[in-house]
Amino acid sequence: MKSEDFIYLDYNATTPVDERVVQEMLPYFTTHFGNAASKTHALGWQAEAAVDKARKQIASFINCEEGELVFTSGSTESCNLAIKGVFEKYKTKGNHIITVATEHKAVLDTCTALEKQGAVFTYLSVSLEGLIDLDELKNSITDKTILVCVMLANNETGVIQPIEQIAEIVHAHKSILFCDATQAAGKMMLDVNELGVDLLCLSAHKFYGPKGIGALYVRRKNPRVVLQAQIDGGGHEHGLRSGTLNVPAIVGFGKACEIAQSEIWDNNTKLSALRAKIEHQLLDIEGVRINGSTRYRLYNTANICFSGIKADSLISKLNYKLCVAAGSACTSALAQPSHVLKAMGLSEADCYSSIRFSLGKYNTEPEIETTISLIKEMVEKHFTV
Repeated sequence: MKSEDFIYLDYNATTPVDERVVQEMLPYFTTHFGNAASKTHALGWQAEAAVDKARKQIASFINCEEGELVFTSGSTESCNLAIKGVFEKYKTKGNHIITVATEHKAVLDTCTALEKQGAVFTYLSVSLEGLIDLDELKNSITDKTILVCVMLANNETGVIQPIEQIAEIVHAHKSILFCDATQAAGKMMLDVNELGVDLLCLSAHKFYGPKGIGALYVRRKNPRVVLQAQIDGGGHEHGLRSGTLNVPAIVGFGKACEIAQSEIWDNNTKLSALRAKIEHQLLDIEGVRINGSTRYRLYNTANICFSGIKADSLISKLNYKLCVAAGSACTSALAQPSHVLKAMGLSEADCYSSIRFSLGKYNTEPEIETTISLIKEMVEKHFTV
């Protein structure tokens, strides 16, 4: 299938790699193929220099020190390292971890695994807007609470949590705050010090970088966070993540951060206008509404409920010309309603009737107009059959 055969509106699942990123990566597959851990020859030094440059670019992207970054295979691994790493290192202090019912499965499934090892979890509820109650968070923290996990922007609804306020509460109780910023990266300016987070994860493929590469930010001071490594063998990445570094992907990750940092405001202005066009047109249809906060959310995301119509049925009637999602990419294979929408109080029927539209920088106005036309036509046919 050629790209012109479909309209891609699933940028929260993954993004195409920016051509500038591809060009930056190419030499490191062929002529610059050295191992960054090889310290005795020029090819190794060359690879190490490329990794150092990328680390600087990524550190600038989130305003941290270069030594506070640990390269991983992506955010799922980063979530595992953060949560399991804290639990194993701090379990003499306590075994209580707080998270949110709408977190990504990379967090929730990791929590489930740790429950078998004696961890005790509190799952915060969310409002119909998808936001947590700060008082519930305050009341949930005990002297055994070692970690609080709250994502910055939800992958299904785009809803943004008040991380700065959450950080104040968490730190007042001497606990550690882990923030999954996977979906926010490239769509929001990220500053780990302004956010007040102690751990934060990123994945390059969410903002026009390559798949299979991510990073975990680990705060070194005020407070210093110490993790238990989950992968042993070689002592790479400060002993926290052993394994030969994926130099081409790291180079691409760095370049993607550099591009995102320079283009974020132009992209958001464009995407905000395109999303508004979709929403204004589709909300004219009876029974159609937006799921989640319309005030605190990413510029590119619209989660829309088409009451009375199953999302998968609507998508199939469009002959898959539109690449949209009926949930998260990580759970789309499961025949279950979205755990995010259920936690927000939607009925099971409305969960199954909801579609996520997530836009990206390569979308055009004609594509959005075609999308609106196709959906209106299919909805009209559904109710006239």
